[in-house]
Amino acid sequence: MMVQTRNHPKQKPFWHSVDRKVKVIGREFSLKTILTGILLWIVFLLFMGLVQFSTPDMPDNDGFYHIKMAYLMRTEGLKPDFVWLPLTILNQREFYNHHFLYHVALIPFTFGDLVLGAKWAAVFFSSLAFLVVWRLFDRQKIPYAGLWALGLLAVSEAFIFRMSITRALSLSLAVIVLALHWLLTGKHKRLLFLGFVFVWFYNAFPLLIGIVGVYVAAVWLVERRLDIRPLLYSAGGIAGGLIINPYFPFNLIFVVQHILPKLVDTTAISVGNEWFPYTTRQLLINSPLALLVFVSAVLALGLADRRMDSRTATGFFLACLFGLMLFQARRFVEYFPAFALIFAAFAWAPILTDLRTAEPKLGHGGKKILGHAVQSHLPALVMIAILIPMTWTTFQSSKASVQGSKPHQLYAGVSAWLEANTPAGERIFQSDWDDFPRLFFYNTHNTYLVGLDPTYMQFYDAHLYDEWVEITRGRVENPSIKIAENFGARYIMSDLHHDGFLNQAERDPNLVEVYRDAEAVVFRVVGE
Repeated sequence: MMVQTRNHPKQKPFWHSVDRKVKVIGREFSLKTILTGILLWIVFLLFMGLVQFSTPDMPDNDGFYHIKMAYLMRTEGLKPDFVWLPLTILNQREFYNHHFLYHVALIPFTFGDLVLGAKWAAVFFSSLAFLVVWRLFDRQKIPYAGLWALGLLAVSEAFIFRMSITRALSLSLAVIVLALHWLLTGKHKRLLFLGFVFVWFYNAFPLLIGIVGVYVAAVWLVERRLDIRPLLYSAGGIAGGLIINPYFPFNLIFVVQHILPKLVDTTAISVGNEWFPYTTRQLLINSPLALLVFVSAVLALGLADRRMDSRTATGFFLACLFGLMLFQARRFVEYFPAFALIFAAFAWAPILTDLRTAEPKLGHGGKKILGHAVQSHLPALVMIAILIPMTWTTFQSSKASVQGSKPHQLYAGVSAWLEANTPAGERIFQSDWDDFPRLFFYNTHNTYLVGLDPTYMQFYDAHLYDEWVEITRGRVENPSIKIAENFGARYIMSDLHHDGFLNQAERDPNLVEVYRDAEAVVFRVVGE
């Protein structure tokens, strides 16, 4: 008896079966691309979440200010009266919210516990930025785009730490990578919109001109074609965002006062560690793979048997630009590792493409040395072998950095006491400018002397700023007189580490200690 058999067509692998087009918001996307993006986003969320929630604390002081501002914008209107720093250029009349759209983006995270919301916001926005980098790789048809994007989790512990902060840093990275994507895909008119939005979002908007300028220069050098239209679009968008602005004209004054001091002399005033450079040893410790990736990209340029294209030249110049900026100020570690990786992906792309499509190598007798599948995906196996240990190392060191953060309850006690025992709007004299975000977070009942950046007070009144520095460093005897008369403050709050000031305060007959805990002390001016 003969059994008839039916020939079935060979079944395609699952991954190929989902490679069909689907419509999302009126545009067609490959289903495989969508699924890849979702999978990568889950990995990014998981990685950043595990780093972020390895501690209940927040990695940075400024996050307290940003989440509280977002809360006030939700509860009091998008332009709440900012009365809390009257002796700075952020006084009530001149206040400019240079993170306006970032604070708007934070509003959904202000329902419930604000600390928890701030931490979730950092996880969400950083993972979104990483996804934008992957999208750049995917649209540029970089071989193993997903693996290159996962490299963001391994390139630098300092980079991951910065991405874990509740600040506009991660979304700023997303914006400039999006700008690069639109430049490389010829969608230059969209830079008009991006420039406008960037101004409202974050005062790092001059970076957009730098990105576009580098691209224009790269195209001119490689293709001998000068097209300044991208510069005109981006500059036009920025100009529009500056002029059509809810804070005009004070936003223009602020931009000049805030950015120029950082460009002229970053060490003239103590503005925080992020504006000082890393030592070479620190960079080798916290960003070894970023440096190695950059060097490997230069090597790839030498190995490639072809002329460098404008895309790779753009990546090279941008990596160099952000590298130079990093050597000036450590805060730019939020950009250099990502652009070193982007440059490497561009530089290695032609070589990896050739390896994937090359014919199998034959040994003696014409036998294949490696199977075609193994040979074509050998680069991916090498990348995975590097990524796994480096990602684990970066994960562990990033957790350690985040876990070294100050307790999120810091100054909660002294803030509660001040709110309960002083009149509304009472000005508090602080001994340190970077205590403001936490005081503001816990207590908007009072107003404060200086915060967010010491130059804000220095530009408002240079003499008053110098006097504040002298008092807080313990160089003024009986400081109560000047504190009351020149600063209009009757209450002084200090941490317990300003020994010089505390010694002077304790000897001042017109200062009485009215509160003390393990974190801070409060004095009141008496006998005025």
